Amino acid sequence: MLYLLGQWLGDLWGPLRLLNSHLMLIAAGTLLAGLIVWSRLPRLWRMLPRDKGKKLAADGGGHAQGKPTGAGLWISLLILPVILLVVPPSPGMGGVLVCLYLAMLCGYLDDASAVPWGELKKGLLDAGIALLAAFCLCQGKASTLWLPVVKTAITISPWLYIPAAAALLWFTMNATNCSDGVDGLAGSLTLISLFSLAALLYGVVGYQPIASYLLIPHYPDSARWAIPTATVAGGLAGYLWHNAEPSRVLMGDAGSRLLGLLVGIAVLMAGNPLLVIVVAPVVLVNGGTGMLKMALLRLLKTIGFDTTPPSRLTSEAAAQQHVLVRALHRYRFPLHDHCRKNLHWSNAEVLLRFVLVQAFLTPALFVILIKIR
Repeated sequence: MLYLLGQWLGDLWGPLRLLNSHLMLIAAGTLLAGLIVWSRLPRLWRMLPRDKGKKLAADGGGHAQGKPTGAGLWISLLILPVILLVVPPSPGMGGVLVCLYLAMLCGYLDDASAVPWGELKKGLLDAGIALLAAFCLCQGKASTLWLPVVKTAITISPWLYIPAAAALLWFTMNATNCSDGVDGLAGSLTLISLFSLAALLYGVVGYQPIASYLLIPHYPDSARWAIPTATVAGGLAGYLWHNAEPSRVLMGDAGSRLLGLLVGIAVLMAGNPLLVIVVAPVVLVNGGTGMLKMALLRLLKTIGFDTTPPSRLTSEAAAQQHVLVRALHRYRFPLHDHCRKNLHWSNAEVLLRFVLVQAFLTPALFVILIKIR
């Protein structure tokens, strides 16, 4: 809306042309979303469902049990007017926003359900949303990607792009969700990812001189996508004010699924799917390895191996288990649970150390990615 006002009224009064500045809209969206969520969320979270605890968590789920959860619902609703105010209309933007709010709604309904949804149900819903979002991003047309080693851009047909992009979106949604287990952890890591992606979209792939210097394709519309990315990051920062240890409210699946989907969308709009490793390395290791462990254990069980945790077996039976099964059970996943339970890190230590690792790795990996190219 502000962008259109700048176009219509900029000639009448010069300063209104600032409303056509993507950087100004990024700053306005980030600030407004952060202030609105920070100020209004405490008045709304009493209407949220209460966390039931997670038995598989390192603390048995007692730390979070009873706290308001599903705050992603209110965060997303509070920032929606800001998004509509500052984000210029563009092809595919409306459909992507619908997908983000569908992901939030599915997560919230799971948070509020008396009986948590099964993994198959959640996985299929996530897959459907990811496929729809991938279609909205490419709009059924061929897409251009840039990759390491290859100097020229690659054109991908929609028949290949949509399933591949959907797989990436599904993974980022669930990896972010799996990282949500320590006060402020998933939110802080995703905050770094979103601000990094906003900077990449606006100042690298969206700015032709920089893109040309780095031998990266220039995407003229990517600067527009930096605006909703930064706006959501601002709202997330407002939420983290209340989620700091000891947290007063939890975002639940409603927040983590929306955030994970947005990270994947921003990565795809930057034109290089491998950027997800750059902007979210700790999230992928922390949450992604948990999904990998679960998949491997189920595969081994299907083949016929005994995958019972060694702690539930006699020492003789545990010694007879396959070495891979014993190795998988030696480490807890998500990795933050291993650090708390096995390494005896406090929640504050987990948060600070994970954030430091991601803040260090993101710029270093980006430089490596660019130099390899």
